[in-house]
Amino acid sequence: MKERKVPMRKCVGCMQSKEKQTLTRIALYEGQICVDPSGRAKGRGVYLCKNSPDCLEKADKRRALERAFSMTIAPEVKQEIFARIAELDDLEPASDEGSGKGQDA
Repeated sequence: MKERKVPMRKCVGCMQSKEKQTLTRIALYEGQICVDPSGRAKGRGVYLCKNSPDCLEKADKRRALERAFSMTIAPEVKQEIFARIAELDDLEPASDEGSGKGQDA
């Protein structure tokens, strides 16, 4: 059987290519910016590393979201997006543990 190719995306904070599932997507669609935990929302997507406050800080400092979306983003909107990402990151590790996958009986 043929092995499936793992989708890779680049984090706009650290600029490293990583597996798509290890990143959080931020989407811009019709002028609205939202955090897209499923990775399937319509629109232009930008990726940031999960559980990495350093990447959030770097993206903010380098104005990576503004550059990627070709628009100015109000500081309040940016803080709301970063707060939502941090909230999702806090929930993420608990969902991985105890999944039971990969364990043989």
